[in-house]
Amino acid sequence: MIRILVFAILVLALGFGFSWLADRPGELTLLWEGRIVEMSLLAAAGFTVALVAAVLVCWWLLSGLWNSPHTINRYFRARKRDRGYQALSTGLIAAGAGNSLLAAKMAARSRGLISADQEPLIHLLEAQTALIEGKHDDARRKFELMADDPETRELGLRGLYLEAKRLGADEAARQYAEQAAEKAPYLPWAAQAALDYRSQAGLWNDAIRLLDQQRVAHVFPKAEAERKKAVLLTARAAAALEADPKTARQDALAALKLAPSLAPAALIAAKSYFREDNVRKASSVLEQAWKQAPSSEIATTYLRARSGDSALDRLKRAERLEALKPNNIESLLAVARAALDTKDFSRARQKAEAAARMDARESVFLLLADIEEAETGDQGRIRHWLGQALRAPRDPAWVADGFVSETWLPVSPVSGRLDAFEWKAPFHQIAARIEDGTLAEDALQTLPPLPEKTVSEPPKPAAVPAIIDAEPVVKPVPQAMKPAPRPAEARPTPEPVAANSSRAPDPFNGRPPDDPGVKFAEADSGEKTRLRLF
Repeated sequence: MIRILVFAILVLALGFGFSWLADRPGELTLLWEGRIVEMSLLAAAGFTVALVAAVLVCWWLLSGLWNSPHTINRYFRARKRDRGYQALSTGLIAAGAGNSLLAAKMAARSRGLISADQEPLIHLLEAQTALIEGKHDDARRKFELMADDPETRELGLRGLYLEAKRLGADEAARQYAEQAAEKAPYLPWAAQAALDYRSQAGLWNDAIRLLDQQRVAHVFPKAEAERKKAVLLTARAAAALEADPKTARQDALAALKLAPSLAPAALIAAKSYFREDNVRKASSVLEQAWKQAPSSEIATTYLRARSGDSALDRLKRAERLEALKPNNIESLLAVARAALDTKDFSRARQKAEAAARMDARESVFLLLADIEEAETGDQGRIRHWLGQALRAPRDPAWVADGFVSETWLPVSPVSGRLDAFEWKAPFHQIAARIEDGTLAEDALQTLPPLPEKTVSEPPKPAAVPAIIDAEPVVKPVPQAMKPAPRPAEARPTPEPVAANSSRAPDPFNGRPPDDPGVKFAEADSGEKTRLRLF
């Protein structure tokens, strides 16, 4: 475009010049070696322009002939380079597709057409080909050559890092990641790896400094970078809580400004206030964290803020939490536990059942079992709630990579990843009936009823019914008046009764009425109807 514009300007200038000369005619006389040459001014100008054009054309022809060998050589060299780049491109595509034969063939062709010093990607193609073929030693040598070249240093360090990770050489991988992060802190993989390694080693100051460099380089998004820094500040605060509570509190509060929903930071700040007997500020921090993300840890710390509080005081604090976060299962459970401590069983049961209908989890049924044991002591109902707890989902806990921890940790012990723990229910034990929401309703409906309380009356002595109206009614002898059992040979033998005898048979067969072997069978009406001897 610029050339066309220059050419148009040049043509316009020439046209303007010739028109200016045509409007001003004149004669040009030239005396050279005794000869006089006369011509018009316009003809002289045209001759001059033609002479200049002829000189330029001759110069172009002469320079072309002079540079023709170099031009021809450059043409063939460019053609060879193009063929080499074509082979290199084909080889990289083949290596990415896993075609080791074609990748090796193209690597050899590209090396023959292009010098490896001029194109470092040949080392990458050869390294990828070696990895596909399983020649990891050759691949590492290629990556080392790439790491020595300033143009491919980052690529070589990444290849060496991945190879070290594959072999399980964590120390070597850490060194490669540290080198890459030092040379190029803008690399996401190097930044994340170096940050994880420093976090695993507990080098919180170095990790925070590296993260600040990465934030300047915009390696992570702003929200993610703030979350990671909040986690690192919380980890440093947890490490300094026992030795320096004030410094730990400053780090924890700074973490809460970056991530208000980070409950561990709030707990650390509250504990540091507790060490200074500043219950008011500690409660304020916990209340703000409770509004963001309620949890059982916050509730327990909040309710036990003062060791000298009575059960009624803890109930009032639990009601405060419920007012801050109503219609929440953690609020209901906190009030239910506090009400149980105050022996307010009806309120504790009401809150616990409401929590069960909201989220039927293990701790809810265990709490109902505790309420049942404290209020009624009925073993059937207690076993019912314990059985429901066995089938219910587990309570939320700190989970990372399938590992469940009782306390929050900044780094996952499985993968070493920073900020891996989440407050959620472990997924490996979930009740099958929780999907339709009928677990709590079925548990409440199938609860065994309490046995009716009856007033115990002293037992009435049961009289032996008369077999024959003429005989008197035999009454049992009280236990204290029972005679001692006589030997078998001393017992009287019952007299045989004749078939046609009018005497009634002896209903005890000679045994005393208080003999344990005599049993009376009762009818539904409660009257003694027959005897059974055994």
